[in-house]
This record gives sequence, C-alpha cells and structure tokens, in this order.
Amino acid sequence: MGSYNYYKMFGCFNRKFKISESEPPPDVKGAFRRYAEGAVHMKADQLLKFLVEYQGEHGCTIADAEAIIQHVCHHRHHNTKRHGLTLEDFFHFLFQDDLNGPINSQVHHDMTAPLQHYFIYTGHNSYLTGNQLSSDCSETPIIKSLENGVRGIELDLWPNSGKDNVHVLHGRTLTTPVPLIKCLKSIKEHAFVKSPYPVIVTLEDHLTPELQAKVAGMVTQVFGDMLYCPESGCMEEFPSPEALKHKIILSTKPPKEYLGTNNNKDGEMSSSMEKDSSDEDISVLEPDDKSDSDQEEEDSDINQQKSGNLASPEYKRLIAIHAGNAKKGLRHALRSTVDRAKRLSLSEQELEKAASLYTKDVVRFSQKNILRVFPKGTRVTSSNFRPITGWMHGAQMVAFNMQGYGKSLWMMHGMFRSNGGCGYVKKPDLLMKRGPNNEVFDPKLPIPVRQTLKVTVYMGDGWRLDFSHTHFDSFSPPDFYTKIYIIGVTGDAAKRKTRIIGDDWTPYWDEEFTFPLRVPELALLRIEVREHDISDKDDFGGQTCLPVSELRSGIRSVPLYDKKGHKFKSVRLLMQFQFE
Repeated sequence: MGSYNYYKMFGCFNRKFKISESEPPPDVKGAFRRYAEGAVHMKADQLLKFLVEYQGEHGCTIADAEAIIQHVCHHRHHNTKRHGLTLEDFFHFLFQDDLNGPINSQVHHDMTAPLQHYFIYTGHNSYLTGNQLSSDCSETPIIKSLENGVRGIELDLWPNSGKDNVHVLHGRTLTTPVPLIKCLKSIKEHAFVKSPYPVIVTLEDHLTPELQAKVAGMVTQVFGDMLYCPESGCMEEFPSPEALKHKIILSTKPPKEYLGTNNNKDGEMSSSMEKDSSDEDISVLEPDDKSDSDQEEEDSDINQQKSGNLASPEYKRLIAIHAGNAKKGLRHALRSTVDRAKRLSLSEQELEKAASLYTKDVVRFSQKNILRVFPKGTRVTSSNFRPITGWMHGAQMVAFNMQGYGKSLWMMHGMFRSNGGCGYVKKPDLLMKRGPNNEVFDPKLPIPVRQTLKVTVYMGDGWRLDFSHTHFDSFSPPDFYTKIYIIGVTGDAAKRKTRIIGDDWTPYWDEEFTFPLRVPELALLRIEVREHDISDKDDFGGQTCLPVSELRSGIRSVPLYDKKGHKFKSVRLLMQFQFE
C-alpha cells in the first residue's frame, strides 16, 4: 500500500473525530460585556436587562431571570449554588432552544373570532399510511396526525362488501379498508392530546341513507357530548375555536331529501336528482370533462336513489359545517350571498385557476366561509403542493398528505409552529379587512416594502452527537453550509446561502442576510443545512421552517429537524433576528 493511501486511510481517518471547541461569537461576547458591566458574572438584574432590551422580551420579570440562572448553573455546575452567569454560562443559555427558542411556544393569538378567521391544520385522506393507490388504510396515521396537532381529519366513507357496514378507504383504488368505528374511536381518544381546540372531521360520503343512519348512530355513540351540533341545524356564522374547545365537528355535504325518482321524457334525471359538484370537486372543468370526484358524486346519488326517497334525518342533523356546491359555476358559488356559513373544496389546480380569474372573489368568500384546498389526483405518491397560494387567498383548510414528506410539508409544519402549535393560526388582518368600496387584499397587486428582516447565522452544533462520525464523510469532518429562504408573496421570495466551512463539526459562519418584506404576515423563513460533497449530491444536515410573524428578535437557538419533521436531539443553529 502506497504511503499516500496509508495516510488517507489511517491518518485522515482520525480527523473525523476531531472536535474544535466552539467559542462564543463576538456579538455574544459583546452583549455579555455590556450587560455584565465588565464583571465576571452576569447577575439576575443584569440578565433581565439583557432579556428586555436586547431580546425584546418585555414581559420578563426578575423571577424569570433568576430561574434561568438556576437552570443553567444546575445543568453546567452540578447543583453548585451560583448567583450569576459566566460568559460560558451565558453562551450555553443562548444556545438552549428550550430556554431561548426562536418563537413563542404558548398559545397567544386571539381565539375568540369566528372559525373562518383562522388557518386550520388540515390533513387529506388522513387514514392512508402511504401512497394514494395501494397503501393500507389504518387508524394509525389519524392518531399520529392528532398527536402532532392536526385539527382537520378527512375520512372517505364507503359501504363494505356486504353493504351492511361502513369502511374507510380511498375509493376505486387497491387501498385496504379500515372499519369506520376504529377511526372514530381513535379520533375520540387522541383528539385533544396536543391541543384543546376543535377537531373538524370532513366526510366524503358514498353511502346509502340506511348506512348514513348507521354512521349517525356510531358517531353519536362514540363521541357523545364531544360532538358539536348547532341547535338550528345550520349556522349563520361559525363559532370561535375558544367556544368549541374539546368539541368534534362533522363537515360534509348534507344528503338531499329526494322527493321522487321519476325520469323525464328524455330519460334524464328529474330536477330533484340534479348532480351537485362533490365535496372533492367544485369544478372549473369544461362541461364535457368529468373528474373522478364527479363520478363519485353520481355514485352517491345513485346509491341514495336506489335506496328510497328520504335521506337520513339523524345523519343530516349531525352535520355542523355544510359543504356547499358550485353547480351554477365557481364564480357564482364564490359570489353568492347566503345566510348560512358554508365550506367549499377546491383541488390545487382549481384554486390556481380561481386565484388567477377571481382573486378578490376568493378572498371575499373566505372572509365569511371556509375554503378547503386538496392535492390533485395525480399526486399518487402522496406528495404535496406549495401551500402559500391557498394561504394568501385566505383558504383556511389547506389539506395535506401528512405522510408526504418534502419541502411543501416542511412549510406546513412551519406555519403551524405558530400560536403554540395548537393547530389554529389567526389569519392576518389584511385578509379579513374590507375597504370603504368593498375592496379586499389582492396578492397580485404590487405592494411596497413594509418591513426588513435581518438574519445572522452565527454557528451550528450538535451533529457530532446526533450523527455517526462517518455519516457525512468517511475520512474527515463535514463541510457545512446553511441555506436561507423566504417563502411568501411573489415579491418577498428570496434565497441566500452561507459560505462552506470545511472540516468542522461546529461550523462558524457569522454571516448576515437582509430580506425586504412586503407581506411579512404571510412569510415563512425556511432554513436548511447541507454538507458539501465534491463528487456527489450534497448531504442533508437538518432543516426548519419558521413563521416570520412569530420570530422573536435577538440572539436565538434554532433547533433543526430531519426530513420527516422529527426534531433532532442536539442539532441547532445560533442565529440573530432583527426587524426594521
């Protein structure tokens, strides 16, 4: 073996274990000197002054500062009683995301506005474990979603093979069914583990009236007093999340009450059997175009026609949020002024078309009603679309495949880290306001810069603890860099990246980036660390997505997550956020 190869295999091999001791960045040292007033220890009153003045935490008290000191000293000095922080203690505190995280971890939005004033964390085909065509249906992904704070669960209801019970499955596919009763019991047991705010169960119903009556019995028996049923049968305005705490709400298209099944002289369905657009397709297709959802709607109508003239009154009574239809066209549905609040569903392509042709109508509609957007049918791998278009037009329920890991789902995770992760995020006022001439927010119009965000990426740490020493490179420490993205309205979109720091498990960048923002209320900050590889695709080193409107100013510890959105135990960045 040549000396070069020997050195590469054995000499360089030891380099991968080399860990350089990280020093506090100059900004951290400067803040410590300033607030400790040149002393070796920063006392509680000095730390409080730092928290209020530098970090902008105006609600902090001397007791909070003392608690931080005790926590840090207990962790670092093994119960030794201390009354102040050294520079190293102070640095340690700033790098702990549980003590000094980038966003507020508590519910802090006004929760007393009507339901349509909130973005709602919503799942699509919530029972699927994998792809849309052949994966198993199970209660497990429903449980997982609820435990992660999802507040909108979707179930597709179909008759079983004996036509005497109800299964949940993705119709006309090879997905294996799960009994409805299992799903209902799982929802009841896990609905409020993560959040006390209401769970909306949207049903896509392909049942006969007899089976609808059976569903009504199951729902009443399983949910009991947890089920919200409006006294009037339909609501003029939705209640607030606060008023609906610990309630489960059903939403679907109310069954039609058929008055007759006579065909007209041309053999067409009578007026009582006119086809509505289904919950899954408020169609903007050409007249001769028929989607799968149109076909499902016809099947549902035919099932009910064969079963008799009356829908199930018990089932209808339990539907709190009525799903509307657009049989007179999407524009008419968006502009119609009815007394009761309703919900409409659009596919991602339909939303794009509606947003292009009827931008202001979509925004106005979502000020009074609930708009749901779901992935197009060709996303058979359970991938997702970019959610920002839905949000900037006021769509409350942007429904995602929660098993569809990728950048779009990271954005969804980021949005719903807002407001303490409770699953409800108050829509910005600009989406709810109307001007004197009934004008509303139009995301297509040019908007002046209203705020500037400065982001400093100081350094990172934790990979040496969460990854094997050969994960990134067999012979040397990793070469990390950080990418920063702004996701928002068109004028706010931006992308930056730091330089590559070679051969270091604790990379130190200390680079500042400036982002002018037109609509900061709808902007997300996406952060991704990658490891540079000369000969192959750069390796993934962690990611997070944070709502700009929730960012806490000052020097903050930013925890990173894996590709599936699970938080790493140790990997984090030290960053600073400043608003001007």
